[in-house]
Amino acid sequence: METMPEIIDLAIVGGGPAGLTAGLYGARGAVRTVVFERAMHGGQIITTDWVENYPAFPQGVNGAELGQLFADQATAQGADIKMFVEITHIERRSDGIFVLESADESFLARAVIIATGSVPRKLHIAGEEEYAGRGVSWCATCDAAFYREKIVAVVGGGDSAIEEANYLTKFARKVYIIHRRDSLRATAVIQQRAFDNPKIEFLLSYVPTEILGNGSKVTGLKLESTKAEGERVIELDGVFEFVGVDPINEIAQGLTPLTDSGYIETSQNGTTKIPGLFSAGDVTNTTLKQVVTAAGKGASAAFAALHYLENE
Repeated sequence: METMPEIIDLAIVGGGPAGLTAGLYGARGAVRTVVFERAMHGGQIITTDWVENYPAFPQGVNGAELGQLFADQATAQGADIKMFVEITHIERRSDGIFVLESADESFLARAVIIATGSVPRKLHIAGEEEYAGRGVSWCATCDAAFYREKIVAVVGGGDSAIEEANYLTKFARKVYIIHRRDSLRATAVIQQRAFDNPKIEFLLSYVPTEILGNGSKVTGLKLESTKAEGERVIELDGVFEFVGVDPINEIAQGLTPLTDSGYIETSQNGTTKIPGLFSAGDVTNTTLKQVVTAAGKGASAAFAALHYLENE
């Protein structure tokens, strides 16, 4: 006779700051809490060399170290973290129990928090992967300080790109804004702030085709005009890409409503339209995508999940 798996009280899918904070709060709520992470715990921060804007670390902290600290604190409170277990499908049974499936095993849970995060939308050009973290970045707030008195480029024309370009001018001596159209998509007031900034130079109607480097760091960017034939090469030290992010939402598709952009629809405390299903972090439609806000949303979702379990 086949043995049914034990029912987990709170299953959390995703081991980044949101998921690990949810794991911490779930375990402290005295319910059996399991965090499933498809790779190493820590999420996107483990690819960041140095995090300078997370509270309580005045000198900054290595991203991988911070991710480990998140995990250590969650496990110290009793959370079970299962690394290299990718949940590929979730469904809710008629009795309210959730079935979570991986390639090798199925799990049962009374409540679930999806905290799978998002991934920066990439340009998919030569040199991008090679120089990621060595001159190619997707977070000005995280990395701007490394480019004091240097030359950088921002790729993108929306609000985020232009706001980050303005922010970068506090550090860099010159910032190129590269956009494939002949006009920006950012709101007028944000655009004007950039137009008025003497450190910013606009390269409109250009698309990057290759990120150049010397083997250890970025040295330039090759561009192609969208209006005429020919290439242009600019010398610089860093490339910041702000062409959007893509939520990692595959397991939520068909399970709970998503926004038009693919984010999981939630209330302020992380509840979804499905009883017992919650979500937190960058997979939800949050405005500010930072470690500190992901952690806060993870705590809120866990608190809501604990309330659900108490009243189930």
